[in-house]
Order: sequence, then C-alpha cells, then structure tokens
Amino acid sequence: MPSPTSDQPSVLRLRGRAFGPGDFAVMAVVNRTPDSFYDRGSTFAFRAAVDAASRLIDEGADIVDIGGVKAGPGAEVDPDEEIRRVAEVVAAVRDRHPDVVISVDTWRSEVAKVVAEAGADLLNDTWGGVDPGLAEVAAAHGIGLVCAHAGRVEPRTRPHRIAYDDVVADVVAYTTDLAERAVAAGVRRDAVLIDPAHDFGKNTWHSLEVSRRLGEMTATGWPVLVAVSNKDFVGEALGGLPVGERHAGTLATLAVSALQGARVFRVHDAASARRTLAVVARLAAG
Repeated sequence: MPSPTSDQPSVLRLRGRAFGPGDFAVMAVVNRTPDSFYDRGSTFAFRAAVDAASRLIDEGADIVDIGGVKAGPGAEVDPDEEIRRVAEVVAAVRDRHPDVVISVDTWRSEVAKVVAEAGADLLNDTWGGVDPGLAEVAAAHGIGLVCAHAGRVEPRTRPHRIAYDDVVADVVAYTTDLAERAVAAGVRRDAVLIDPAHDFGKNTWHSLEVSRRLGEMTATGWPVLVAVSNKDFVGEALGGLPVGERHAGTLATLAVSALQGARVFRVHDAASARRTLAVVARLAAG
C-alpha cells in the first residue's frame, strides 16, 4: 500500500501551518450556490459568503472550503459561472484573513488555476481526479490537493446500484494511487490528503463501512479528510432523518473518524465540530 513515509504518518502543511498525527483541523463549508442541499442558498450572495467565512473562522475553522457548484444533480454550471461565483470570494476572504487556509471545492482545472491565483491554498477535488490537470495546477502553484474516491462516476451524478467487492479496499487503492500520481506530477507530498468521499459513488452501507474501517485509510500514512456533515448516509442510519435533524449523527461520525486517525473534518457547524474534536483529543490523550 503506497505511503508518504516509510514508517510514520506524514505532517500536512498548508499556508505555513502544520497538522501532524493527532491534530484535528476543522474545514468549514461556504457554499456560494443557490441550491445547496444544506443551506438552500443562504450564502449565495457575495457578502453573505464572505461574512459566513469570517463567522466560521471565529468559531474555530482552520480551513474554509468554498464551493460554487452543488454536488448533486441540478442546474448546469459552466466553468465561467463557477469562476464568477468562487474567485471573488476567495480573494475577499484572503484579503480579510491573510493567515487562514482557503480551500476550493472544484474538479475543473480551469477553475483551479483562477482560484489558485486568487489565493487558494488547497484544491478539494471531491470527484476523484476526473480532470488530471487539477494536479498540474496544484503543482504549478505550490498548493495542496485532496484526492478522493467517487466510485469513478461522472461529476454530479448518482449511480444506480453501484457495487464493490470490498468498498474500503477500493477506496484505499484508488485514493493512494491518486495521491502518488499527484506527487509524481509535482504536488508537494506534504500537501496531499486522501478522502473516502462518503456518499459519492456509494450507498449508505458503503459509507457506513468506510466509517467503521477508516483506520485502514489512516494506516496508509496519508492525511485523511472526512466530509460527513449532514450527509444522506447519516440521515438514513438514523431512520431517514431529514437534513435539519442530522446534527447529532454528524458529530458521532466525526468522533468515530477522529478516534481512527482522521486529520481534517469538513463540516457546516465549525463550533460544534471544534468542541467534539476537543473531547476526542482529551479521550485519546488518556
């Protein structure tokens, strides 16, 4: 199994900050979309998005993840529109918060290039490397890259009856291969993360199995990002709860992930995540 080091997990370094084994980094979500499943467009306006980023940083976010396209099926958003939505927010957040780590949720290299120039530190490719040029952009600008497992599906699609012989083995093999490819393309090894991408190309059983066995991912040595906040698998595990009632399940999944060694946690509620992870850190410390 490919590993960033021969004998120990790596330190993640982004914008002068270091997140080593046992550190927990909160990545807070800012959706500059009118149709987000969670906030329903409440941060679509430019000022609302920038102010939301500031609030989340005040609540304990280490990383702000800005996205301009809804993950699921919906209205078409071309690259020019995605750039219009996210680039100015990246620049404004960078101006207001010079030291915060800024991530952009995109799978398109043309978008990545513009946001990198605007001040982004990390490209969060939740669709698993469908555009190989994304790694080239990260390398050229000296910024980080998230290598995710989305079941080899097209962006913004939900495959019917997807199956794996062993979903965790597939996730580990795919993400670590992407990570090594990124390094070969010139991305700094200490700026690469892997992400199982819960619910992307996975049904609820798959996402739960990944959560149970997340330690197999962290054992590779690559820093692991988990993005489970208010997702469908959390609601279904709790009997079919709607988005607004998945908070407790989200925090429970964060805690389980942290105890298995996850490093970065993508969330909508930075304050609650920070408190949850602080408890996990105390428990782990003994």
